Amino acid sequence: MTKKKPAVNKSKKTIKVNGRPSKYSDALIEAICGRIAGGESLVKICLDPHMPSRSSVILWLTKHEGFSVRYACAREAQADYLLEELVQIADDGSNDTYTSEDGREITNQDVIARSRLRVDARKWVIAKLSPKKYGDKITQEITGKDGKDLISSQPVLNISNDTTPAQMRAMVKALGSLGNDEYDTNK
Repeated sequence: MTKKKPAVNKSKKTIKVNGRPSKYSDALIEAICGRIAGGESLVKICLDPHMPSRSSVILWLTKHEGFSVRYACAREAQADYLLEELVQIADDGSNDTYTSEDGREITNQDVIARSRLRVDARKWVIAKLSPKKYGDKITQEITGKDGKDLISSQPVLNISNDTTPAQMRAMVKALGSLGNDEYDTNK
């Protein structure tokens, strides 16, 4: 006689979760969004030992809709902050010149180049963070061969099997009056 194995109750299985417990909280989210709105990058924020890893924050953005909305608002505020900072950098000329040992005022090209780089980097980031507000407006004009219109400006005739010869003559006469020689029947 063979012994039966005891039945395993599958409903009592526990699921083991790998990794650390989540630190997600409203206070932490508020701190992250506040620092982003103040111009800090997410990378810099996540280097802080009291903050979660960048991958955790990205995961929270996908899991918590409220956080993703607040994060988007913080990014818009960050663009505004960077714009204000950009203007300050451009207006600050305090280190653009220096006095040499013999008393001449010399332009410090390195400082000017660095300031230009800082301004250009912020302009690029601002345009990416808020393209509708700060991005370049791009319009496209589509033309046909040799710059001609794709859609003809010539009138379109609706001719069917029911069109009478008198209607046809009237249409041709109307086309001739538009100044189109190719439709002129008097030639």
